[in-house]
Amino acid sequence: MNPNLYFLKPVAECAFFIALILIAAKPVGLYLYSSLNGNPSRLTAPLRRLERLFRRAAGARFLEEQGWAQYGKSVLVFNAMGIGVLLLLELIQKWLPLNPQRLGNVPFDLAFNTAVSFGTNTNWQSYVPERTMSYLTQMLGLAVQNFLSATTGIAVALALIRGFIRKEAKSIGNFWVDLSRSIVYVLLPLSLLFSVVLLWQGVPQNFGPSVQATTLEGDTQVIPQGPVASQEAIKELGTNGGGFFNANSSHPYENPTPLTNLLELLAIILIPAGLIYAFGKMTGDIRQGRALMKAVLVLYATGLAVVVFSEWRGNPLVQKEFAAIVETGHSQYQPGGNLEGKEERFGIAASSLFTTSTTATSCGAVNNMHSSLAPMSGFVALFNMQLGEIVFGGVGSGLYMLILFAVVTVFIAGLMVGRTPEYLGKKIGPLEIKLTVLAVLVSSIMILVVAAAGSLVAGAKASVGNPGPHGFSEILYAATSAAANNGSAFASLNANTLFWNISLALAMLVGRYVPIILTLRLAGALAQRRYTAVTSGSFPTTGWTFVLLLVAIIILVGGLTFMPALTLGPVVEHLMMLSGSVF
Repeated sequence: MNPNLYFLKPVAECAFFIALILIAAKPVGLYLYSSLNGNPSRLTAPLRRLERLFRRAAGARFLEEQGWAQYGKSVLVFNAMGIGVLLLLELIQKWLPLNPQRLGNVPFDLAFNTAVSFGTNTNWQSYVPERTMSYLTQMLGLAVQNFLSATTGIAVALALIRGFIRKEAKSIGNFWVDLSRSIVYVLLPLSLLFSVVLLWQGVPQNFGPSVQATTLEGDTQVIPQGPVASQEAIKELGTNGGGFFNANSSHPYENPTPLTNLLELLAIILIPAGLIYAFGKMTGDIRQGRALMKAVLVLYATGLAVVVFSEWRGNPLVQKEFAAIVETGHSQYQPGGNLEGKEERFGIAASSLFTTSTTATSCGAVNNMHSSLAPMSGFVALFNMQLGEIVFGGVGSGLYMLILFAVVTVFIAGLMVGRTPEYLGKKIGPLEIKLTVLAVLVSSIMILVVAAAGSLVAGAKASVGNPGPHGFSEILYAATSAAANNGSAFASLNANTLFWNISLALAMLVGRYVPIILTLRLAGALAQRRYTAVTSGSFPTTGWTFVLLLVAIIILVGGLTFMPALTLGPVVEHLMMLSGSVF
């Protein structure tokens, strides 16, 4: 087939998916706006009883408004308790029920890494889930944290929005209210609905032990199963990513059909996209949300185009070997594209969409092996995370990081015209810009520090599975995935060692909670400011000028910080591939 015609299929699939996102963003955003403001729809109104249970559990604190310090304390205490419970559960799972495989207790360094990983919405997995975690640990520990870590991100995003829309206020809301509404009206009903769809499509949900089957060759194969559908649903909707199986969303039990693949892709982006629209509603100006959506779509579509083209073009070295046997007439293309590490039932387009979506959000779910990506596809995967995972981003976390970049943008625009910067009617002073810049850069610092340590420590380098620039990319990817709270991996790095378990856990903690505290402090400072009316001299933040400037600032910050490291990894690997070199 003519390669130009072959390329039309993945382009059409990607265009169709982006259209679905645009169609779904508004209704989902309206639902989030009403539900998170305490006005649930008629369908979810019966869940008010469940919200009342949260009120009783939290007591009077549930209704009291909180300043940024009290709000931040609630976030940290709540998350610390969740991480502690999960850690304990892993350490004693051998003696607990729902463990038909009789799996042993998890070693402390791995248990600590996993507890931090799921508590921070990272879901990095340095282990084989079906051989390490019991059903009880998967459900009561990992799946529960999938809910709680996602709601934390939504709550912080709501607090920051209140900082902009409130006038001379000392409070930014109540964490327990935001937490309960996010769970009761958003994540819980959507997860239940999605779980039923997954069950219908063949995803298992049971407590049976692994099944031993005899293959056609006469060998014995162990087929694991378990309560998969329930965890798979919140894994995607909460942009968590921790798979029930080691193969994650490439496993036929997690992702059995083309329909589930499409629905899982939508589930990853559904709530982050909806929150951007809800942001416009909450600020009273839909155009503000549209501007952020435009910036996100420009970045997403650009990255997706690079990944699709790189995977479709493939490796020219493979084509040279193929051309020596069969005369194709298209020596610059690898026949069929780069299908190494991919499920043939998904192909180039679906794999490229998953790669771009999972790294653009904070979801570590994958339906292909990222280590087998073409070099420039690996570049995009890395760069998406290094931008702060704001290209839709994680549930809640993507929105508040995107707003922080918008603050940086108006600050720079203000410097250009010699005017005090303003965003959404609030002046951005020295305190606000310092907090914003620190929140934006803290994960970048952790990425570079951990990557440098991993490149220098002998024990860490021994975990690298490949030589040359690809080996450095493995180290950089692990550090990036942890500090950016993504959780996906090149997977050719053996991260289940003392160094990687502890260093990556620290990167997750710093990358998650330091920006959260700085964001809440910013929300508190903004809430106390007076509202400044928009005038003809104000920099408009709803048009394409702002959108393009925002995109440029995002790329510039990421480029200046990470291009030297990216050059040593995927860029060098790409140039070597084009020159015919192997390693």
